[in-house]
Amino acid sequence: MTVNDPSTQSVQEANALPRHTTPTWEVELLISGVAVFAMLQLPGWLDDRMYALVPRFNEATVAALITVFVYLKSAALILAITFTLHLILRAQWIALVGLHSVFPEGVHWERLRMGPVRRALEQQRLAPAGIGIERADNRATVVFALGVMLGILLLVICLVASVVFGVTGTLQRVFDLRVDLFDFVLPVFAAVMLPFLLAHLIDRRFGSRLAPTGRLRRVLGATLRFYARIGVGRTQYVWLLVSSRIGEVRFVLLVWLIVAPTAIFGALTLLPSGSPYRLGEYAAFPYLANGSHAINAAYYDDQRDLIRDPAVPYIQSAVIDSPYLRLVVPYQPGRDAAALRRQCAAGLDMTEAQARAEHTLDCLGKLHAVTLDGKPVAGLRYETGSDARARRPALVAMIDVRPLAPGRHELRVANAPPAPGRKPERDPIDEYVIPFWR
Repeated sequence: MTVNDPSTQSVQEANALPRHTTPTWEVELLISGVAVFAMLQLPGWLDDRMYALVPRFNEATVAALITVFVYLKSAALILAITFTLHLILRAQWIALVGLHSVFPEGVHWERLRMGPVRRALEQQRLAPAGIGIERADNRATVVFALGVMLGILLLVICLVASVVFGVTGTLQRVFDLRVDLFDFVLPVFAAVMLPFLLAHLIDRRFGSRLAPTGRLRRVLGATLRFYARIGVGRTQYVWLLVSSRIGEVRFVLLVWLIVAPTAIFGALTLLPSGSPYRLGEYAAFPYLANGSHAINAAYYDDQRDLIRDPAVPYIQSAVIDSPYLRLVVPYQPGRDAAALRRQCAAGLDMTEAQARAEHTLDCLGKLHAVTLDGKPVAGLRYETGSDARARRPALVAMIDVRPLAPGRHELRVANAPPAPGRKPERDPIDEYVIPFWR
């Protein structure tokens, strides 16, 4: 058999990759194989960082952090799904290439038990092996490119949002403005995006009429060039290429059908951390709103989840066998700081640091009054301390429990009062009920 034998050539063609195989398929597989494990771990890592940051800031800053978190987690989820799906599609492509090499003659239709109508339909529907392999190759590459493009897009949005929040937060602190952070964000965002929108609209409507060397055309070009450099606009080649093939409206709709559900899912993952009853069918469970007859693991240092549990008062254990009970009340910047400004403004305005600190400590002690078995704790005095494991500032009090009889006892710690007019459902806890046993 010579080299030019047709049968030899057909076998060689079956053993070779198709001519139009994507030249980057090996790099795609390498990137997906390495990155998929990191992307699958990244959402959980972001959750832990978010839970650790939330207790350290007020509500406005937390809202900004959640916005950035949602974009980052959406990017991580999209990339994780993309790399996983790409590996599956590449595996399908490899399987098709391998089967074509093993069975180059294709399907033996006469050996299949089907009627002529169905056989004709299947033969018409099924593409030849070479075309099917090429389609599988193209499908994997397009999925890889779209996923990377969406990940980069969300990262750019996250970067822009971080800069806007950082600028507005800095302005608030420099000028000591007591207003909602988002009251600043929207005007700043509008001021940043307005020149781009105006340039885009003028270009769409009047661009063809402008003189090539005119001043307005140069201004439009400089404006659009500046925003393109910072990632605003449809400047990605993948976006332009795909939208030019399937249509801009369809492509934008496709992008939002991917991004919106991912962002919603990323935001919803924060809900179960606030209450375990939000995830699952626990409607009939006797959850008591006032906290009585309930043992919350977050109230005990030896049981609480350091990352996921909220910053609430806690004691060392549910069973106290030592002479003193150690009560730790974490400082909550959102609620405590607002209450201090309302009820202890005179102390905060003191110029002498030591006097201001002592007055503030005394005021915080009144805001977080403590009762034991329904009676005020005699001689209770808070000291400034910290949550040793979470490394957050806290009030610490040592309570003598030697006179207590064996059995169940109840410690109640008042929460700082909410702002006037605030909806009760946003601050449902007026006091924390911590049962313990001697």
